[in-house]
Amino acid sequence: MNPKALVIDDEPDILELLTMTLESMSVDCVTAENLTQAKQALSQQAFDFCLTDMRLPDGNGLDFVKSLQTEKPDLPVAVISAHGSMDLAVQALKLGAFDFISKPVKLRVLRDLVDTALKLSPARPDGIERRSRHRLLGDTVSMQQLRGKIAKLARSQAPVYISGESGTGKELVARLIHELGVRSDKAFVPINCGAIPSELVESELFGHHKGAFTGAIADKIGLFQAADGGTLFLDEVADLPLMMQVKLLRALQEKTVRPVGSQQEIPVDVRILCATHKNLAEKVQEGSFREDLFYRLNVIELSVPALRERKEDISLLVQYILAQLASKNGIALPSIGQDALEALERYDFPGNVRELENVLERALTWMEEQKITASDLMLPQATTTHRANPAQEAVSLTQASLTVPSDLSAHLEDQERQLITEALESVRWNKTAAAKKLGISFRALRYKLKKLELD
Repeated sequence: MNPKALVIDDEPDILELLTMTLESMSVDCVTAENLTQAKQALSQQAFDFCLTDMRLPDGNGLDFVKSLQTEKPDLPVAVISAHGSMDLAVQALKLGAFDFISKPVKLRVLRDLVDTALKLSPARPDGIERRSRHRLLGDTVSMQQLRGKIAKLARSQAPVYISGESGTGKELVARLIHELGVRSDKAFVPINCGAIPSELVESELFGHHKGAFTGAIADKIGLFQAADGGTLFLDEVADLPLMMQVKLLRALQEKTVRPVGSQQEIPVDVRILCATHKNLAEKVQEGSFREDLFYRLNVIELSVPALRERKEDISLLVQYILAQLASKNGIALPSIGQDALEALERYDFPGNVRELENVLERALTWMEEQKITASDLMLPQATTTHRANPAQEAVSLTQASLTVPSDLSAHLEDQERQLITEALESVRWNKTAAAKKLGISFRALRYKLKKLELD
């Protein structure tokens, strides 16, 4: 049997266009010109998906989308938004619509939307939660809730803003949303926005034609086209230059891109996931990030908890990471002493899971007799959770005040130089990886290397 769609629109021409396009894709259509007819059809038969206009004679499309989430949560619903009403489309996505299409309707975009709708199966969050548990480790309440949200987001096509500190696993979360969703058979394309020189960002995202600029010796497809049908993950999106923020906004709204040097726009079907360890809302207040782009990307925010907020998971993570490191290095699985586990649970982990991985990899070097002890971890004592009492802190502050260097600026530069050098050495002088490890943009690292005479 053919899949069946409920199509709701009060404009006969639009209704006819939608019906003809869907029927050419072997989709049977039931049409409705208002919400009363739509609700009657829903009560009489089952549908595989629903496509509704936002403005109808007897009601609001937003209210209809909201009611469907309660009455028929497994029914995928997409909305048709008029030109210039992007805010309403974003609201519909927040309320549970899996996607939107703008008027005038572009047939390629409509076909992509229908293909996605037909792939959506009834929600099985429990099954997805079990599948994601093997990738996103942790039994704390916060991690169980995170996996449950990932299960729901995998069924949507709405943009997701993944927030969290550096090292918490934001890219892993993005990959899970992609792999558990209907786009899993297409590409997942990650890009670190802070690692690309500002003058090349447009070419990287949208592609370019031969001769478009000096050095463009051949045509090149951009990452949007590489991710067509799949997912584009914009990591460190806060580092995008303002000029590119405008062009990215247009690409998201029109679902098209224009390669550098081209006069033609190319339709693309891409789901956008983004992340940053910075506070995007604060960046908007500062004027370094566009407010309209922020609301377009932040349709749904997914927060990844810091490791210090789920310390009960440390033991599980330690066993998993040690097993991975042992396999990677071709050694027997080492044991870890209770003193070492307790030290790890006391530590605040400003670098989160990534820092835990580095600590354990270092401990493998220092351990003896295949057992990791607290001393092998070499944890900085100043950042552990257990602090000295107020009297001891006062003594420490007094002692610190006696050892302040006379040239504070030079002293701070020496410390910065040492930290950057250690980061570069740990990643074999890969500047992109070092910048990510330090939690700064690639451009900022280049500036510091020149300033500190390390380049």
